[in-house]
Amino acid sequence: MIEAGIIDPAKVTRGALENAASIAAMILTTEALITDIPEPEPAMPAGGDMGGMGGMGF
Repeated sequence: MIEAGIIDPAKVTRGALENAASIAAMILTTEALITDIPEPEPAMPAGGDMGGMGGMGF
């Protein structure tokens, strides 16, 4: 890890846990969250007609 530039791995882990706990506390105490609104799927279009029966001689 020292080769990757991380001098104190315990400090990195501690910082990550502190940030995660902070975000979790904020979500638990907030009365609203931002999410995506699901878009309704469009209805299937009507199928084309089959045409008349050919060769009937009318």
